[in-house]
Amino acid sequence: MSFKNEDIKKQVKSMPKLPGCYQYFDKKGELIYIGKAKNLFNRVNSYFMGDKKDSPKLQVMVPQIEKIECIVVNSEIEALILENELIKKHKPKYNILLKDDKKFPYFVLTKEDYPRIIIARKANKNMLKGKYFGPYTDARAMHATLEVINKIFPIKKCKTPKYKSRPCLYYDIGQCCAPCQNKITKEEYAQIMKNVELFLSGKRKELLKILKKQMDKASSSLEFEKALLYRNSISDIEKTLEKQNVVFNSTSSNYDYVAIASSSNLICMSILIVRQGRLINKKDFSFLQNLTDESNFSEIIENALREYYIMLDDNELPQKIILADLFDEIEVYQKWLSLRLSKEVKIIKAKTNKDKELLELALKNAKYNLEQLKLKELSKIQNDYNDVGCYIQEKLNLNKFPHTIECYDISHIQGTNTVASGVYFENGQPKKSMYRRYKLKTIQKGEVDDFKSLREILSRRFKRIKEGKISPPDLIIIDGGKGQLSSVIQIMDEFDLKLNIVSLAKREEEVFLPHKSSPVIFPLNSPALHLFQRIRDEAHRFAITFHRELRSKNMLK
Repeated sequence: MSFKNEDIKKQVKSMPKLPGCYQYFDKKGELIYIGKAKNLFNRVNSYFMGDKKDSPKLQVMVPQIEKIECIVVNSEIEALILENELIKKHKPKYNILLKDDKKFPYFVLTKEDYPRIIIARKANKNMLKGKYFGPYTDARAMHATLEVINKIFPIKKCKTPKYKSRPCLYYDIGQCCAPCQNKITKEEYAQIMKNVELFLSGKRKELLKILKKQMDKASSSLEFEKALLYRNSISDIEKTLEKQNVVFNSTSSNYDYVAIASSSNLICMSILIVRQGRLINKKDFSFLQNLTDESNFSEIIENALREYYIMLDDNELPQKIILADLFDEIEVYQKWLSLRLSKEVKIIKAKTNKDKELLELALKNAKYNLEQLKLKELSKIQNDYNDVGCYIQEKLNLNKFPHTIECYDISHIQGTNTVASGVYFENGQPKKSMYRRYKLKTIQKGEVDDFKSLREILSRRFKRIKEGKISPPDLIIIDGGKGQLSSVIQIMDEFDLKLNIVSLAKREEEVFLPHKSSPVIFPLNSPALHLFQRIRDEAHRFAITFHRELRSKNMLK
C-alpha cells in the first residue's frame, strides 16, 4: 500500500511529531476514523507504509482517505481522553468494534423535577435527557431488577398524573409516593433517587447504612409508618444480597474480570462485574476482527476495553480490571480511568486463586457465547446455502456450483508422526463418511516438509479421481498460502486434471487462486468466509485427532 496521491502524501508529511488525535475523512467529507498517537507523524505514516495484507479493515479504509486532520495535545493520556470524547461524539464507522452495543438497553433516571426510571433501547443523551445506567446485555435480568426497584423504592411511574385530585393505584399499593399530589417534598424525593442510584451502581451495602439511619431517624420522630417502609426496603435489599454470590470478604472490592475467546475472525468478550465483594452482573460482547499475531490480539483487547468503558458513567467504573494478559498501553488507560473515577484504577493480571477462578469463569462465558454465535452462523449457512454457494462461485470465478468441497491439512510435531486429513462437505454440511485420514509414506522421521506432504496425499487422491474410482469434488481447499497451492497444482497438472482448487491462508484469512498473485478477500462478516473457516478448522481438528492417536500408540510401544 502506498500514497494514493500527492495531496495525501503532503498531508502525512505535515503531521507533527507530537502527541494528539488524527481524523480521517472520505471524499464526501464524512469522518470515518479517529485515532490517538504518542507521535502523530509516525502513527499516521504507518497507515500508508507496507501492503497491510494482515488487515482487511485497512485495505478497505485507507483507499477511502481523502483528508487528514489532527489535534495536538500535551501528553498521551490527554490524547486518549480526547480520542474517547471524539469517538463518542462522532461515532465513525471504522471505530465501531463492539457489535450491536446500540441495541442493548439502559436504565435512565429522567431529568425531571420528580425523575422516573425508564428503559431506553440505546444511549442517546441528546434525545432523552437523564442519567444512564448500563448497557444491560440480559434484558430478562434487567426487567427483574426493575421489579425489585419498584418494590423497594416508591418512585413516580407516570409521566403525567392519571387523576387531577387523587393519587393512582401505585400510591395505594406503596409503589409510588404521589409527588403529583404533593405527598412528598422535592428534597425527600431527591433522597429516594440517590438511593436508587446507589442500588443501580451496586453500592448496596452503602445503601443499607443510609436506609438504617433514615429508619432510626423516622422512628425517633415517631413517624412509624415511614420507619416501617424503610424497614421493608432494608429487608428486600438484604434478600437480594443473599441471592448474589459473595466472592470477596472485603465489601469495598469493585472489580471487573475480562476474558476473551476467539475462533478465526470471531471474538467474544465477557465481563464479570463484582461490586462491593459480590458478583452482580455479566456483560457479553462480540465483534469481528482478524487475529494475525499477539500484538494484534493486544490491540483488540485494548480497543474492546476502551469502547466498553466509554459507554459507562464515571461512577460505574471499577477499581481494578483483571485480565489474563496485559496489553501495551496499560499505564495510559489506568490514568484515563483513574481521572474519571477520581480514584486509582489498576489494570492487572490475575494473581490470587480467587482472581484466577473468576477469570476462568469469565472465560467459560466467553467460550459459551462464541459457540452460540458459531451455531448461529452455521444455521445461516444451512438455510441459505444457495446464496452462499453462488457467492463463492462468483467471487472465486469457479466453473461450477460448489455443492461438494474437500479440504486437506497436515499435522506433525517437529516432523514426527506426520499425518494428513481430508474432510468433505456437501451443500455446506460435513459428510463424515467421506472423511479420510492419511499416513505419510514419503516423509522421513524428523523431516518437516508440508509441501511434500501435500503433494503425496493429493497424488493419491488425484490418482483415484483419474482412474474413475471416486467423483471429483466441486472445490478443493488447501490449508496454507501460495506455496502450498502451487505445489498441489503441479501434481494436478501431472494428472491432467482440471479441478477448482484454492488455498486459505490462516494468518490473513486470504483465499489464493491458481496463477493469481493477489488474494481474494472475503468480508469478515461474510457467510462464505465463515464456511471456509469452519471447513478449514474441521480439517485441522481431524488431523490433530489422528496425530494424537498415533503419538499415543507410539509412546506405548
